[in-house]
Amino acid sequence: MRKNNFLNNLRNEEKLELVEPSENICDSYLEKSANCLKSAKLLLQNNLYENSISLSYYAMYNLLTGLLFRIGIKCENHVGSILLLKLLFKENKLFKLISDAKKERIDKQYYVTTEKDEITKEVADELLNDSEDFVLKMKLAIKNLNNDSIDDFREKFSDLVG
Repeated sequence: MRKNNFLNNLRNEEKLELVEPSENICDSYLEKSANCLKSAKLLLQNNLYENSISLSYYAMYNLLTGLLFRIGIKCENHVGSILLLKLLFKENKLFKLISDAKKERIDKQYYVTTEKDEITKEVADELLNDSEDFVLKMKLAIKNLNNDSIDDFREKFSDLVG
């Protein structure tokens, strides 16, 4: 597997490392994800679209963080975590979903927009649906992990970042 400079830099900065695999930490992130998803739905129902978009993204990101901890990878960088989803797990569709969600979250969280509420509502609706899809697929991936597959992912990670 080809070395990735970005991930290597994160590792050198001690923002990316192998740790002991943990079901407990994974479960905690699954709970955070579920709470974010519930909040995103409530915010959408109450026309708080920008906040709903952010929490739809965080529902995805927390689940990804849980998956990484389940196999024993600690990553303190959103881009790094998302990149690992693509490079380690070969999940291109899920990679695109969470990448697009991250972009929308950043746009809505950090920038003022002149979009009409209908457009933002459509984005929030779509992102919530994408988040629900992502969550279901990631939960299945976590459920299907076993000691052998965890060892394989840890070996791929070591090959990827040295």
